[in-house]
Amino acid sequence: MAAGLALASLGGVGQAATTAPNPAPQAAAAPAGVSNTAPTTAAAPATAKPASPELALDGAPAMSVLPHIGQPTNGVFGLQTQVTKNGVFAHWMHDSILMPTITAVCVLVLALLFWVIFRFRRSANPVPSKTSHNTFIEIIWTLAPVVILVLIAVPSIGLLQAQFKPAPSGAVTLKAIGNQWYWTYQYPDNGGFEITANMLKEKDQVAPGERARTDADGPRLLAADNRIVLPVGVPIRLITTANDVIHSWAVPAFWIKLDAIPGRLNETSFTIDKPGVYFGQCSELCGARHAFMPIAVEAVPPAQFAAWVKAKGGTMPTPGKASDKVIPQPGADGSAAKAGEAAAASNTTGPVENATVAAPATTQGATSNPAGAGNAGQ
Repeated sequence: MAAGLALASLGGVGQAATTAPNPAPQAAAAPAGVSNTAPTTAAAPATAKPASPELALDGAPAMSVLPHIGQPTNGVFGLQTQVTKNGVFAHWMHDSILMPTITAVCVLVLALLFWVIFRFRRSANPVPSKTSHNTFIEIIWTLAPVVILVLIAVPSIGLLQAQFKPAPSGAVTLKAIGNQWYWTYQYPDNGGFEITANMLKEKDQVAPGERARTDADGPRLLAADNRIVLPVGVPIRLITTANDVIHSWAVPAFWIKLDAIPGRLNETSFTIDKPGVYFGQCSELCGARHAFMPIAVEAVPPAQFAAWVKAKGGTMPTPGKASDKVIPQPGADGSAAKAGEAAAASNTTGPVENATVAAPATTQGATSNPAGAGNAGQ
């Protein structure tokens, strides 16, 4: 029977080969801009444009670094150019309120010091004055500092309030997780994919086969092998935490510095106004390699951000819809680590039957910290 089936199959193949028409000649190469990838739906996807971050899946720079923008510059004094509304306001407050006030107070105190040294020196006053109180002077030196502090406090309180204002609906959630000594990023609203960013080493420090830093990647000690991508003009909800010790996610051009604390979820929001590449560092002493935890952010238009998310295997949420994703702490139930452990245990032990009561989930929300069993934040 087996021999008969084999002969029948050979006969079928031979018959098909002899009766089928000659195949059409191979088509010419597709013109530029058309993908030759086999379509999985009705139409094949178009090839990404050269400027699209879809072409930078390995962390290679897709956007060039502009000098003096988003990075420290040798020989330049002052704050970096700010690209968020809070940063612009803080920069104005620093240059127009704080620095003039500090300068005026320092000059006044120095002038009074020199005047006292000259006017009341021993040779000019062999007999010291017996005056111990002056009501007018005491009123002046009491009221003047109060007025100065009030003038500084009014814009400062407004700036603090704006820095911790909750993100509106439709914001892009970026979860930054500090590790010794690198950053891990998650996009909960875009499918939950994860990116790990390490510092790029110099040419004389890399092992064979490793990619070394170039000027296109960014400055020394600030360039990362994987840049995170964020949209311009869209509110960003930044959530920070850590897996081991306290870190701090800081990007000077965004006027952002938010501590990443194990067992806690800190949150702030900001909106990037201009496209570009912006660099930062961990600004909390976190161990021996604290100085080697760079942050590289590539701000692109929303359309390019959507293309990048698609290239990473993520999805775009409904426009204007508030985020409903639960952001668990590292190690808490519902986190990626716990899910991996559960999957490994399930593969080892097999499915559990006759389970009647499910274990309670104890995740922590982005802005709340409810008490509960196993809550790492308490």
